[in-house]
Amino acid sequence: MMVRRSRQTTLLLCLGLFTLVNLVPVLWGLLISLKQPADAFAIPPKLIFTPTLAFHREVWMERGFAGYLLNSLVVAGATVLISVPIGTLAAYGLARMHPSVSRPLLFALLAVRMLPQILLAIPFFVLARWLGLIDTYPALVLALVAVNQPFTIWLMRSFLADVPVELDEAAMIDGCTRWQAFRLVVLPTVRPGLAVTALFSMLLAYNEFLFALILTGSHTKTLPVAIAEYGGEDINYWSLSAAGAIGIMLPPVVFIIFVQRHLIRGLGFGAVKG
Repeated sequence: MMVRRSRQTTLLLCLGLFTLVNLVPVLWGLLISLKQPADAFAIPPKLIFTPTLAFHREVWMERGFAGYLLNSLVVAGATVLISVPIGTLAAYGLARMHPSVSRPLLFALLAVRMLPQILLAIPFFVLARWLGLIDTYPALVLALVAVNQPFTIWLMRSFLADVPVELDEAAMIDGCTRWQAFRLVVLPTVRPGLAVTALFSMLLAYNEFLFALILTGSHTKTLPVAIAEYGGEDINYWSLSAAGAIGIMLPPVVFIIFVQRHLIRGLGFGAVKG
C-alpha cells in the first residue's frame, strides 16, 4: 500500500513538473503583455513591476482584434461542421471494411497528410484565384477541410474500430437499415470520440497560418495572420504581440472547459477492454 502511494505521489509530482514546464512560456507571455517594453526585456528580468492593460486594450479596441477573432471562429466552426461529419462517415466505412481493403486507403490518406503544406498552398491559391474566391471564407474553409480530412478520418476510425460489429448486426436484425444502425446505435456510442475529433479539428483550423496567409485578405484575415503583423523588429511591439497571443488562447480554452467531460472520456475511449 505504501509502495503504491509512493508511486502515485511520484507520478503526480512528475506530471505537475511537466505541466509547469509547459506553462512557463504562457506565463512569461502573460507577464510581457502586462509590462512596459522597458520592463519586459530588462536584464535581469523584473518580477516586481506596475502592471498595465494598455496593450490588451490596444489589441482589442484599436487593432481590430475582435473582427479577426470572428473570422477565425467562422473558419474554425465551418471546418468542424464540414470535416467531422464527412470524416465520421468515411471512418465508419473504413472501420467496417476488411483490413486488406481499408489498410491501403488509410495509408493513402496518411501519405496525403504528410505532404508539406507549402506544396499544396500554391495549387489552392491558383484554384481560388481562378474561381474568384480569394479573401472569402469558402476558399480557406475548403482548403482546411481538404488538408485536415485525413487526420479526422484516422482519429474517428480509431474510435469506431473499438465499437463491436455485433451492435450493427443486432440493430439491423431488429429492423434498422445500415444508416439507422449507424445513426441510432453506433454514433451515440462514440460521442466522446466525436468531441475529441471536433476539438482537434477546431484547433488545427483555428491555428492555421500558411493557408490563411495565402488565401485571406483584409476582409477575412484570421488571428494568426493578424498577430504576426503586430510584431516586428521594434521591441516596442513585442508586448503588443504578447497581448494578442494571450487573447488568441481564450476561445480554445473556453471550448475545452465546456467539453472537458466528453474530452476525458474520449481520450480514454477504448483504452480498457473487457
